[in-house]
Amino acid sequence: MEPTSKSQRLRYAVSGLLAALTGMAVGHLVAALVNPAASPVLSVGSTVIDATPTPVKEWAIQHFGTNDKPVLLSSVALVTALAALGIGLLARKRPSAAGVLVVLLAGLAGLAAMLRPTASPVDILPAFAAAVVGVGVLFGLLRLLSTGATEAAAHESPLDHSAQAPGVASTTGRRNFLIGAAGATVGAAAVGTLGQKLAVPPTLPSSVSLPTPQNTAPALPAGLETKVKGISAFSTPIKDFYRVDTALVIPRIDVKSWKLEIGGDVDKPYSITFDELLKMPMIEKYITLNCVSNEVGGPYISSTLWQGVRIKDLLERAGVKANVDQILSESTDGMTISTPIEALTDDRDAIIAVAMNGEPLPPKHGFPARMVTPGLYGFVGATKWVTKLTATTYAKDKAYWTERDWLIDGKVKTQARIDTPRGLATYKPGKMAVGGVAWAQGRGIEKVEVRVDDGPWQKATLGPDGGTDYWRQWFWEWDAKSGRHDLTVRATDGTGTVQTQEKADPFPGGASGYHSIVVLVS
Repeated sequence: MEPTSKSQRLRYAVSGLLAALTGMAVGHLVAALVNPAASPVLSVGSTVIDATPTPVKEWAIQHFGTNDKPVLLSSVALVTALAALGIGLLARKRPSAAGVLVVLLAGLAGLAAMLRPTASPVDILPAFAAAVVGVGVLFGLLRLLSTGATEAAAHESPLDHSAQAPGVASTTGRRNFLIGAAGATVGAAAVGTLGQKLAVPPTLPSSVSLPTPQNTAPALPAGLETKVKGISAFSTPIKDFYRVDTALVIPRIDVKSWKLEIGGDVDKPYSITFDELLKMPMIEKYITLNCVSNEVGGPYISSTLWQGVRIKDLLERAGVKANVDQILSESTDGMTISTPIEALTDDRDAIIAVAMNGEPLPPKHGFPARMVTPGLYGFVGATKWVTKLTATTYAKDKAYWTERDWLIDGKVKTQARIDTPRGLATYKPGKMAVGGVAWAQGRGIEKVEVRVDDGPWQKATLGPDGGTDYWRQWFWEWDAKSGRHDLTVRATDGTGTVQTQEKADPFPGGASGYHSIVVLVS
């Protein structure tokens, strides 16, 4: 009897799981039609991100890197699956209570969707659909289980020892349940896949024709990557450009309806369409962009050519009032970022970018438009999918990261990174190149030095100069001797200031300290 009892429990648990899966799949499909971000798993995941303490977020980025979002979504799905299995087991004795819990699960997802900053009434529809379908599938499978048990009871015979035991599903009942479960599984997969396809943005970057900028940047000279193997490319390929943001789903934006609103404490608030933005005077500028979450020696930094409209020109047209000390920018998904007004109105040429590396922005990097502010970390100057610029004060309005106690200025610190050789790798004795990149946006790099163990600092050879807002490649030829060696690098910026040796974590204003690696030579 025990094995049979276990198999019964398994079928009930599977019923609960399939109810949740089909509900989430249908919810995902409905969300693709109204708002992809309202998908049950995505809305819950976004709420979890907002509620997660800063130290936990930093830990996730450090350990999972750009895989932090898949890990989060997988965790949400796993918790939901475990809850669904429990609901299925409960349904064995209390089906009505199980149905209520399915509705409650969907209701939590609906609440999460409605609490999003850009929520609209239709965002409740995915959760409603998930609840209806989830309950329907649960009771449908429970009916098959109940029918099978009833058939078995009807065929009981005290003279027939091959008959099923009391309460055990008949062979036909088991087969019907398996067919129903298989149908629910296939249906969930098909519906979920369709929803994923329908969530594709209505306007793709390939449909955008970029205008010729009035102020073009000269072509970059060849970088050191042609001479030093393992060093970062002077211009980061778009496919390798880092991505760190809180968006679990890329916003679906139609450039025909997109507009940028400039308002707040201004004399003449206005909005501008994408076509109007493209007709404004544009510039090209080489800018290195880096994330404040980047550890010393970390990967969340990239460099490329950006094209866009000066934010200063947009703000001057609106007439920003004298009391304003920040511009609060907002993306289409509700993310807010605050940028010091002086960083957007001085001569550093902060821009609303529409292109990178000569191509329209890819969706994951902010299509159709984003902010790029030289000299500032992304969390205070690089809003993706930007749709609003509001002139205000820090005392009046707080942005997403400001509310979480990150610094408000976010100036990039001088840093140098060793790209090659690789840490903890083993190499043969002899001459080898030690190389990497250094950056000090707004100040430029004057010098890079390398130290082996506790020896003297050795001046490295600098690569070509892409401007003060662009990183600088460097290399130094090392005659490596056998043994274990520590390689350390430091940079001096264009003002003659050596980067600080003092170690600091990314929170609240960016990491600092020398980058050092261990190399084994034998």
